Amino acid sequence: MTILIQGATLPNGESTDLLIRDGVIAERGSGIAASGAQVIDANGLQALPGLVDLHTHLREPGFEQSETVLTGSRAAAAGGFTAVHAMANTFPVADTAGVVEQVASLGAQHGYVTVRPIGAVTVGLAGERLSEIGAMAQSRAQVRVFSDDGKCVHDPLLMRRALEYVSTFGGVVAQHAQEPRLTEGAQMNEGELSSRLGLAGWPAVAEESIIARDVLLAEHVGARLHICHLSTAGSVEVVRWAKARGIAVTAEVTPHHLLLTEQLVESYDPRFKVNPPLRRDEDVHALRAALADGTIDIVATDHAPHPVETKECAWAEASFGMVGLESALSVVQEAVVDSGQLGWADVARVLSSAPAEIGLLDGYDAAFAVGSPAHVTLYDPSARSDFSTERLRGKGINSPYLGRSLPGRVVATLHGGVPTVLDGELRPAEEVSHG
Repeated sequence: MTILIQGATLPNGESTDLLIRDGVIAERGSGIAASGAQVIDANGLQALPGLVDLHTHLREPGFEQSETVLTGSRAAAAGGFTAVHAMANTFPVADTAGVVEQVASLGAQHGYVTVRPIGAVTVGLAGERLSEIGAMAQSRAQVRVFSDDGKCVHDPLLMRRALEYVSTFGGVVAQHAQEPRLTEGAQMNEGELSSRLGLAGWPAVAEESIIARDVLLAEHVGARLHICHLSTAGSVEVVRWAKARGIAVTAEVTPHHLLLTEQLVESYDPRFKVNPPLRRDEDVHALRAALADGTIDIVATDHAPHPVETKECAWAEASFGMVGLESALSVVQEAVVDSGQLGWADVARVLSSAPAEIGLLDGYDAAFAVGSPAHVTLYDPSARSDFSTERLRGKGINSPYLGRSLPGRVVATLHGGVPTVLDGELRPAEEVSHG
C-alpha cells in the first residue's frame, strides 16, 4: 500500500508531503509525486506521530460487557492512537504469560493499534506475593510494564522486591499511588466541598505519601518507577524533588485531571466519579504547569469503560472511571495548547515519544524520519463541536465530556502505514485486520 499525505504541518511547524510505502516513511519533502498512490489532503491539518497511551483498561478477558480488545482498539484509533498499554485488572488477572499473550494476540489480530499488555505486579492483584513477572517478560508479549493499577502495591517490602525484579530486564513498575487505609470508603476529593456534600473524602496525602515512599525505594534499589494518574499539587512537588535528586521516576497525568475539577461532583452525576478523584482548581493548574515544565512526563488516558448500569445509578454505588481515548487529544488542546502552555512539538512528546520510551516500545523515537514506521495522526485543531456519544467508538459511554464543547477533530490515523481512520471515520475491520 502506497499513501501520499500532502501539505501536512509537522510538530515543528514545517509543512511537508509524506510518502508512505510498505508501512514506512519512504520520502519526505515538497511536491512529491507518486503514481497510483492513495492521496490524503492534509492542508490545514496538524500531523502528529501516532499517539501512545501507557494506561488503558481494555477489560478483556472477563469483562467483555464493558470493553473488548477490539472495541477498545477502535476507540483508540478514533482518538488518534496507534499503540495502547492494557492494564492487568482483567478476569483472570493478567498475572501469567498465558493471559498477556492472549491480550497481545488479540490486539495483533485486530490491527487497529499495537496492544501492549501490562502485567500484574502481584498474583490476582491481591498484594500478597509477586506474580510471574519473569515469565511475562520472556513471553511472546514481552511485557515491560507491570502494575496492579486499580489497587496500590501497599506493602513496602513487596514493592521493593518488584522494583528489584523488574529492574533486571530494564522494565518499570507503574504504581497506583493510593494508601488504602487513608481512602477507605472515599468517594471524592477531601475538602470543604466533600464535607458540604456529605461524601467521604479522599485526602491528597493518600497519594503523596505512597509516591514519597516509592521514589525512595526506587532510589535505594536503583530501579525505574512510574507514577500513574498523578493528581495533586503535592504529588508534583514530591516528583519534582525526586527528579532533582536524580531518581529514575516518571509520571503521568490524565486529560481529565488537566481540565475537570471537584466542583462537578456537586451534580452527583456519576460520570464524574473517578479514581483518583477530581481535585481542586489549584491542583489542576499545578498539573498543567508540571506538564509544561517536564516534571510530569506524559499524558495517559486511564480509559475505563463501564456498563451503563454501573454508572447511571446513585453516586455511592457507581463504579469509578471514565472513558477517555476518543477525547484525549481534544482535551489536551483545550487544557494546555490553546492556553499557550504546550506547543504541538510538546504534544508529540507527551502523547507519543515519551510514553513509548517509558514503555520500551519500538518505532516511535524518530517520527516522520525516512525509514521510520508510518504511525501518523492527522488532526484538525481548528474544528470545534459538542462532544457526543457519536464520537465514542468503544462500548463505554461514560464520558465526562458529553454535551461539552471541545476543540479539534482526528481526521486520519495510520498504524504502520495502514489507515485505521480516514475522513474522521473508522475503517472497517476487514480493511485493517491482520487475522
